[in-house]
Amino acid sequence: MNDVTKIKYVFIALFSVMIGNAIAQEKSQISVINPPINTEILGSNRGLALQMIIDKKFKTIPKLGFFSVTSLVGEWDSNQINDYMTQASLTYDIAKGFKLAGGLHVTPVKGMRPIAGIIYTVANPTWLFVANSRIDYSKDTNVEGMFLVEYKPQINDNWRLYSRIQALYEYSTVINLQTRSYLMARAGLSYREITFGVGANIDYYGPEKHNENSIGGFLSFLLL
Repeated sequence: MNDVTKIKYVFIALFSVMIGNAIAQEKSQISVINPPINTEILGSNRGLALQMIIDKKFKTIPKLGFFSVTSLVGEWDSNQINDYMTQASLTYDIAKGFKLAGGLHVTPVKGMRPIAGIIYTVANPTWLFVANSRIDYSKDTNVEGMFLVEYKPQINDNWRLYSRIQALYEYSTVINLQTRSYLMARAGLSYREITFGVGANIDYYGPEKHNENSIGGFLSFLLL
């Protein structure tokens, strides 16, 4: 049995224990407030970019949850989607704002890999901060960090100003170089659960840092 296989079995065993402990600790049903699903579309000079963020808790086991970030780009001059990235993880609350995460990460270049990480979140009606770190288990191990900051000051009962900065950096421990990075910027207005405005994505691919820029307008909405 090689080292990667051993790590996978340890990873599975760890989360099995976590789930068992969480179920044992929840003796009665606790009211859980789940944030809505955030879905965003950016139409730009490059094409259409979609991002969906899900952060939910189990209704009867609130220490356990599910966290997912999916992003993809459909380019105007291509009939195929060659740029997509999905992270899907079970989460376990360990302290206020902190979660352990373990699941899968999928890209067209590296395929599907098991991952583990830590997620930190701070949220209130005006500010949102998310820091998501992960490591994948493979022969060419990658370490990744992503953070997101939203600022949403209220104008009146229905309207808010909206701004967001989101960045990602992925690093290969084998070649000691970056393998993926991006910077997203948004500015606009929110009317209840709908947000719209202008946005830009600055993407870098591979150790050679091939650059693709997207500038256009975005529309996002919150789903239950």
